[in-house]
Amino acid sequence: CRDCDHWSMAQSELVNKYCSISNASKLKVLSAYRSMTSIARENNVSINTVQRVLGNCSHRFIDSYEYLPAHLAFDEFKGVDRQLHFICLDGDNHQVVQILRTRYKKTLLKYFGRFSPQARANVKTVTMDLNFYYQDIVRACFPNAQIVIDRFHM
Repeated sequence: CRDCDHWSMAQSELVNKYCSISNASKLKVLSAYRSMTSIARENNVSINTVQRVLGNCSHRFIDSYEYLPAHLAFDEFKGVDRQLHFICLDGDNHQVVQILRTRYKKTLLKYFGRFSPQARANVKTVTMDLNFYYQDIVRACFPNAQIVIDRFHM
């Protein structure tokens, strides 16, 4: 207002305050399991926006360390600051279980070590690429799991 020098901003549940990307678009970014470039193109956002959404929401996936899906999928993707991040998905419905900022063996062992032995024993298969230390992690953390190499890497 020119008379009183106050500013106002329209607000909606569709978009967070001070943000121009809709919450629905952010959810689509989080649910996609493809390269960041293809996610950005499909949702008409920048690759930086995809990185930012994934980085801001990575802590929200796990509510309890008492359950893991029977079928997991491991992979890495290039994320914030061009570093490789780790992503773990439910192998049945492709829902994100967790995104970690690093893919190092020590970090993954620490993360999966937080789960109860019963939750880790529930895992039947782990689908992964040919990353050499993912097999060590599966053997150390998931006693009943079989390793499946995904067909893209065969």
